[in-house]
Amino acid sequence: LAGQFLQLEQEQSALLRMLPPFQDPVSHIYHPLDYAWELHSDFVRRYCSTPKRVLFLGMNPGPFGMAQTVPFGDVWHVREWLRLEGTVNKPPSEHPARPVLGLSCQRAE
Repeated sequence: LAGQFLQLEQEQSALLRMLPPFQDPVSHIYHPLDYAWELHSDFVRRYCSTPKRVLFLGMNPGPFGMAQTVPFGDVWHVREWLRLEGTVNKPPSEHPARPVLGLSCQRAE
C-alpha cells in the first residue's frame, strides 16, 4: 500500500512540474516531495502501510516559512516522536529568507 501511495505522489508531482511557471511576484517555488523525498517516504512506509479511513493532505508551513521536514514542521516531533529518518536536501532555488535546514533546524514550531 505504501509503495502504491508513493508512486501516485510521484505521478502527481510530475504533473505539477508540467504547469506553466508562475509570474511575478512569485520568485521561489518549493517542491518538498523533491527535496525531502527520503524523509517523506520514511513516513509513508512507517504509517501508511495499512488501509486508513482518513487521509490528511497538505502541509503546515509553520511560522518560519516552508516546513523543514515533510509533512511536519517541528523537527523534534519528526525525529523523536515519529522516529523518522532521512535526508532533507536544499530546494534548487531557495529563498534567502526561507532556508530549508531539514533535521538540523534548531527552531521549534
